[in-house]
Amino acid sequence: MLAALAAVTDHLGLVGTINSTFNEPFDVAREFATLDHLSDGRAGWNVVTSWDAFTGENFRRGGYLAQEDRYTRAQSFLSAARELWNSWSAGDLGTDSGTDPFVTDPAAGSYEFADRHFDIRGRFSVPRSPQGNPVVFQAGDSDEGREFAAANADAIFSRHSTYDAGRAFYTDVKRRLAQHGRSPEDLLILPGATFVVGDTDHEAQEQAHAIRRQQVSGQTAINVLEQLWNRDLSSYDPEGPLPEVDPVPGQNTLAKGRASVRRHEDVVATAREWRERAVAEKLSIRELVIEVTGRQSFVGSPLTIASQLNHFVQNDACDGFILVPHLTPTGLDPFVDRVIPLLQELGVYRTSYEGTTLRENLGLPPLRDGVGSARAHGVAS
Repeated sequence: MLAALAAVTDHLGLVGTINSTFNEPFDVAREFATLDHLSDGRAGWNVVTSWDAFTGENFRRGGYLAQEDRYTRAQSFLSAARELWNSWSAGDLGTDSGTDPFVTDPAAGSYEFADRHFDIRGRFSVPRSPQGNPVVFQAGDSDEGREFAAANADAIFSRHSTYDAGRAFYTDVKRRLAQHGRSPEDLLILPGATFVVGDTDHEAQEQAHAIRRQQVSGQTAINVLEQLWNRDLSSYDPEGPLPEVDPVPGQNTLAKGRASVRRHEDVVATAREWRERAVAEKLSIRELVIEVTGRQSFVGSPLTIASQLNHFVQNDACDGFILVPHLTPTGLDPFVDRVIPLLQELGVYRTSYEGTTLRENLGLPPLRDGVGSARAHGVAS
């Protein structure tokens, strides 16, 4: 899909999510190096991990990896992939009087990598791509995930889209960079942000509420509640009160492997909070789910939204945003047509592209043209 998009776009960054738990470095490195060539340097890799049997069953490895090992394998996986990408340098592929390309170094592409997770060696078949390495994205929010991102990532998909939570996350992750020999500008923090644009703030609020009611049906509300309660709640009326019974702690059998489930460390306490809110605000199950799952981060007039976005960035709550339209396929149009011009007037949004690669257009520092350690040790193919 991303290769197809590369053919019909010029500036769009093409970031693919591939799991580091159930794949192999050579395959993934080759896929992203190829995509970077096809797109003239616009490839990115969102490195994700899995630990649960629910995902592992798809790969005949159900539950084989302990949860505490998922980031050690991810670190090993990414290091191996970089070894492969850096086994070629920019000068290894030349041309002879305008004829077909030829390899200037017989050892180009030779690599060797060994640790507790991988023991691989050979010849990487894709010459150095325009970016050298794809831009690395990461989205983990645990302490291990934040540390992994601080050590490795170029950008973070963050779920902390409120101002206070965003500033706390920003401060915590940025302070970790120095421990890995990195600077604050080496890592971008980009929370996912939804929006509803109206002529006035009041109109936008009404529109946002109407959209959420359409998006959360009664059955959807019950399904969301079951993920927390770990019980079959199909007999409950979504327009009625929340269950009086408590959730079942432990492994969730109705939604195993779901990140939304794992975020609630104390399901009984969370259920108590939801009940108290439902009683205080007189909310039914459906109305409560609409409130607790609301994802419209910025709601208001174009000027209100532009001002809020700029306030977040200027006050270290984030470095930018990943926009998530609340409606498809036209949900992005009001933002582009009405908010972007105001951001450009403020001087905080580009009017032209800075470069040709995703790395350049994100404002990330350039990579050094590296040569893998396998080359340094003279490993032959």
